[in-house]
Amino acid sequence: MKIIRTYYIILFFLGLGLQQTYSQAYQFKTSGFSVLEKNERGKWGEWSNLDLVNLSVILDTNKHRIVVYSQEIQLFSILDYIEREENDTDIVYSFMCKDNNGMDCKVSIITRKKQDYRKQLYINYDDRIIVYNIFSV
Repeated sequence: MKIIRTYYIILFFLGLGLQQTYSQAYQFKTSGFSVLEKNERGKWGEWSNLDLVNLSVILDTNKHRIVVYSQEIQLFSILDYIEREENDTDIVYSFMCKDNNGMDCKVSIITRKKQDYRKQLYINYDDRIIVYNIFSV
């Protein structure tokens, strides 16, 4: 009986240790952002001009959140991790999130293979899309 209990304790700590090794925080910096909004008729307009910005972005899988350190901090609680997608042009990591105002959104980190592996962060709402050009720190 003592051996079985010891076995379960060892398995518990091994499982906890493995989870910690796979969870981590990824740091990015932004170089610019643009916004696309729907008009009154529900049609997508045009992307705004690219504004140059230097912000920090943290993807923290330990705390299940993404934080964009803009003038007003944007906090996205990760509700679901979507399976990685890859095609000839892109590698996409997506997350279903809830922002700090309680609105649902999809946040994606897209690597553009045919553009020197440029990375972009897309924040998709029903009525608008925000995109940041990002790079790893």
